[in-house]
Amino acid sequence: MTTPLSLLASTTETADGSLVLASVLLSLVVIYFASKVGGELSNRVGLPPVLGELVGGVVVGISALHLLVFPGENVDASGSLIMQFLEFSDGLTPEAANGVFQAQSEVISILAEIGVIILLFEIGLESNLKDLMAVGIQAVVVACIGVAVPFAAGTAGLMIFFGISAVPAIFAGAALTATSIGITSRVLSELGKLNSKEGQIILGAAVIDDVLGIIVLAVVASLAKDGAVDVSKVVYLIIAATGFLIGAIALGNIFSRSFVAIVSKLKTRGDLILPAFIFAFVMSYIAAAIHLEAILGSFAAGLVLDENDKRNELQEQVIPIADMLVPVFFVTVGARTDLSVLNPAIPANREGLAMAVFLVAIAIIGKVVTGLGVFGQGNINRLAIGVGMIPRGEVGLVFLGIGSNTGALSKPLEAAIIMMVILTTFLAPPLLKIVFPDSDTNGVSVSPDKPVLED
Repeated sequence: MTTPLSLLASTTETADGSLVLASVLLSLVVIYFASKVGGELSNRVGLPPVLGELVGGVVVGISALHLLVFPGENVDASGSLIMQFLEFSDGLTPEAANGVFQAQSEVISILAEIGVIILLFEIGLESNLKDLMAVGIQAVVVACIGVAVPFAAGTAGLMIFFGISAVPAIFAGAALTATSIGITSRVLSELGKLNSKEGQIILGAAVIDDVLGIIVLAVVASLAKDGAVDVSKVVYLIIAATGFLIGAIALGNIFSRSFVAIVSKLKTRGDLILPAFIFAFVMSYIAAAIHLEAILGSFAAGLVLDENDKRNELQEQVIPIADMLVPVFFVTVGARTDLSVLNPAIPANREGLAMAVFLVAIAIIGKVVTGLGVFGQGNINRLAIGVGMIPRGEVGLVFLGIGSNTGALSKPLEAAIIMMVILTTFLAPPLLKIVFPDSDTNGVSVSPDKPVLED
């Protein structure tokens, strides 16, 4: 019988389907163990569990134990302890191990992407569309400041202080713009602040940040590739992003009522959760098809389905599925983090370290000042809003990857961007705990009109 895993493995010449499955299962054991141990330890010292998941990923990843590694420059199957174990236990040849390694890495990467899609769907269900729209103007202002300030300061600073040419400096400045909505929303949920006024502004601004970041990325990618900006592509992205979000919200009430009517007629298992995931995945596909982030589609789907009588039951059914797949995303982010770029003993890292210090400072200051853009709100924690916008996470890595593929970035500048992504990702969770001193860190998010949700 042909399985999806064997089909995936067949894309790599020497991969064996059964060994791909074995390696994926071992990888998931490592991921779940790192997630649980890291999350528990983090929770016991009063920090958000997501930080423990990220650190757990670092421990089992390329920076430490080499249990969960991914193909890259100078990284192949020989660098994976799981592959070494399979070579020993199953007599796998080095050539065949590389095929299995490639396929296994693709499977884990896909599971991680599905995990973050489900996370944003869950966050959309937890959020309140009316509350989010109520802070819409503030979120737009915060997002625009959070894109403009770090982009301008980062680009100008690299050109003036480090003598970086325009295109790579613009690329690095663009990597400073977006906010990791996955990491921020998870931390806010764990702190019980997702539905606070500050949480809603951060969430709305992070969504807009992603849209603006995609547009900025399209501009700088065109500039690096062709030496000129493709104006038609930029206009298309603006129209597509605006139309998608407005359309999802406008059709929300109509679809929400239809959804309840459909699921009420279904009598077999999965009568609620499967139609919900069909909708979430279709929305994610549409977002990806029009060159937006798939997570924006799942978040919009969650917002739409939040507005119906089945939302409490749906939330309860989504939680165990999220518990299985979301940790794959966070542990994978940590596992991909290569801390060797922080070693000043390596001469090649020193120039990158100097640029990294500058980029990290701009990355933090450029987002913290966004809280000053909130207006018409008397008693609000502006510092918390700014801190919530700090993490770049996987979004910054997307910019880095595209910049590397175009050949626009030097090795020191690549190292500097990696360090900026690492530090902003890992600093945000404890900083959010500090700026929300009255928060609940036991993984419980409380909303006055919604049930208590266990993380």
